[in-house]
Amino acid sequence: MQAITDRRAVAVKEMNEEEKELNRRFQRVIRKVHVNEEIEQQCMSMMRNHTSVTTFILLGLTDDPQMKVLIFIFLFVTYTLSLTGNLTIIILILVDSHLKTAMYFFHQNFSFLEISFTTVCIPRFLYSLSTGDNTITYNACFAQIFFIFFLGAIEFFLLAIMSYDRCVAICKPLHYVTIMTRRVCGKLVFCCWIAGFLVIITPLCPLLPLEFCNYNVIDPFRCDVPPLLKISCSDTWFMEQMTVAVAVVTTIMALLCVVLSYMYIIKTIIKFPSAQQRTKAFSTCSSHVIVVSMTYGGCIFIYIKPSAKEGVAINKGVALLTISFAPVLNPFIYTLRNKQVKHAFIDLIKRISFISHK
Repeated sequence: MQAITDRRAVAVKEMNEEEKELNRRFQRVIRKVHVNEEIEQQCMSMMRNHTSVTTFILLGLTDDPQMKVLIFIFLFVTYTLSLTGNLTIIILILVDSHLKTAMYFFHQNFSFLEISFTTVCIPRFLYSLSTGDNTITYNACFAQIFFIFFLGAIEFFLLAIMSYDRCVAICKPLHYVTIMTRRVCGKLVFCCWIAGFLVIITPLCPLLPLEFCNYNVIDPFRCDVPPLLKISCSDTWFMEQMTVAVAVVTTIMALLCVVLSYMYIIKTIIKFPSAQQRTKAFSTCSSHVIVVSMTYGGCIFIYIKPSAKEGVAINKGVALLTISFAPVLNPFIYTLRNKQVKHAFIDLIKRISFISHK
């Protein structure tokens, strides 16, 4: 009897253990169902968040009120000087008959690009500094990115064309007027605009479907590709590589034209018989070399690097100088120190004073 009782007790114990195991399995299934429901809710929430980003917040350069005042004054002064200098060049080349050469035609177009480039960036940042409104709409942000890249690419190609112009002027001075005619110069500038548009369309189109998971704070003071890739929750590896590849190819193409042009220029200048001729020839090219170094150097530092998710903070100072200080220097480096331009400026002032005294 005792053996039967023991066997019954063992059987009951085994049944209890099986029941407990079944209960544990049932609880695990229930937990999995709840987890799946939570994951589904999170996914639905993320999908809602992906479509909810309609504005971005530009973080700016600093939170210090005194620094903001200094930055505002610096940008306002540099923007005013840039507009004044570049507009002066455009007007002088339009009204003075002595400046109707290919070189000044390219300078005029370059000044227009500088005005356009700074206007895309600086007034919006000045508005943010003065009002404290750091928000920018989704469409306005992508429009700013488009024009920054578009105008920047045109400047790259135009600088390459300007190096070719200097090459023709020094290497073939007797044929310069017949080679660099007004029609040829117009076609070259038109090609720069078409090439700039074709170059930027490929990397910018994949940016439109980016998802931001309800995080919309952009670190720098203006919209740009690297900060957008940094805050995006999409897989940005391909877009990063494409951005770098396009920047590298564009820079190499433009630099190759510049380098080849200056190789021919140096080769020709060395053959000049007098030191005075060599000095004069080199001085005509020095302005272009300085502007090329500033423009290409800034782009290489900001965009041509391994990952857009690293080192965004380092780019702030370089980007600020690129859009503010460089456009101020370019008019003085290129043309305003030129004797012909100085004479044209003096003549224009005399005309204005004569008309005002009538």
